[in-house]
Amino acid sequence: MQPGVQEFLAEKRIAVVGVSRTRGFGNIAWHELRRQGYEAFPVNAGADEVEGQRCYRRLADVPGPPKAVLAVVPPAETEKLVGECARLGVEHLWMQQGSESAAAIRAAEAAGLKVVHHACVLMYAAPRGVHRWHAGWRRLIGRL
Repeated sequence: MQPGVQEFLAEKRIAVVGVSRTRGFGNIAWHELRRQGYEAFPVNAGADEVEGQRCYRRLADVPGPPKAVLAVVPPAETEKLVGECARLGVEHLWMQQGSESAAAIRAAEAAGLKVVHHACVLMYAAPRGVHRWHAGWRRLIGRL
């Protein structure tokens, strides 16, 4: 298992930055985290509501703020998000596959964030469906 995964998933309040107004991976991850009992907050700069739930325009608007953030945005947005996470005292940042960049990873590590990258959160957060199969396959390959 990748370093930082267990610590990230141990946090019960997670902001999902990149939830869309309609559908997408951010929405799938947000729903799955909520289904598993996490207090998951949708964050989208262009929405006040997503699927009938309050949506936060900025990470700073999330009450708390959470100690863990899942980034499901383009790499340039993730790079900006790193600074906001550092300012707010976020401890864990998961850069969903496709949202990471070398610059974002370096900046997050330099800011003292515990970073998970190049991994799908759904493979580790009690996966179901195709993600469960994918997680099992990855574990099997890791043993070879």
